[in-house]
Amino acid sequence: MHRVLSTYRYVKQPLTAELLKEFAQAGIAHIEVFSAPGHFNYASPQYVRDFAGLLEQSGLTMHSLHSPTERDFAPGRERGVPISISDPERIRRLDAMDEVKRALEVAERIPFRYLVQHMSHSRESADPRKLDAAFNSLEHLSIFAKARGVTIAVENTPSELGAPATLQQFIKDTHLNDLRYCFDIGHAHLETGVTAGFEVMRDRVVTTHIHDNHGEKDDHLLPHEGTIQWDGALAALASAPEPLPVVLELKEQSAATPSLEQVRAMFDRLENEFQSHRSAARK
Repeated sequence: MHRVLSTYRYVKQPLTAELLKEFAQAGIAHIEVFSAPGHFNYASPQYVRDFAGLLEQSGLTMHSLHSPTERDFAPGRERGVPISISDPERIRRLDAMDEVKRALEVAERIPFRYLVQHMSHSRESADPRKLDAAFNSLEHLSIFAKARGVTIAVENTPSELGAPATLQQFIKDTHLNDLRYCFDIGHAHLETGVTAGFEVMRDRVVTTHIHDNHGEKDDHLLPHEGTIQWDGALAALASAPEPLPVVLELKEQSAATPSLEQVRAMFDRLENEFQSHRSAARK
């Protein structure tokens, strides 16, 4: 099982050499970095060069980069100014695209396979104007990403605009066939359900976000701490055409939790559960 830890768990603090060392000591070899200036200053070429050196020293690799969702998301702040590539207002949309391109430029110094991209924020309707705006943005960004060896993986989000069925129809209508998906299991649980959502997206899913919630808000809990039925959920993921990376995308719940010891134990548990489902599927 390809184990990846999202740094979203630590988004309220800078990604330091000490923290990367702790990841490595916990047996984590691959990370998904969340693009927030106070956490990972993707827009600074010097910062990115220095971070590349820190990754090499710690023995970590960057599996993916999460595209910025807000501007001025700094340590200690819960919310910033939203960044949306589906904004019908052209000036705001172009500004959002420029911000995403700055994140993609990280690949020129630090190779990574996937840019995880939201097409919408929470609870947005599938307004045709927003879908047209998203098409204009992603048509350009997918070319920009491909030139840097990166695939854009659009993430399902808890909204009509970001729903699995909307994303699938969007690719069918736009013929943006280079796009792939990041299947967020917690977001699916908040909407149509995990197995139903995955079935719609499964043929284009290349990476994941694994976390739990109680079906009411996006808690980003450790698996088995919410109400997702993990037996069925993991069986669905195990049915993917190719083995999927397991990207734990957790949120800080209280000081120092979940800990890296809990993260490592959860990776071990998920690996055992995935193996059981794969073995059962082969019989």
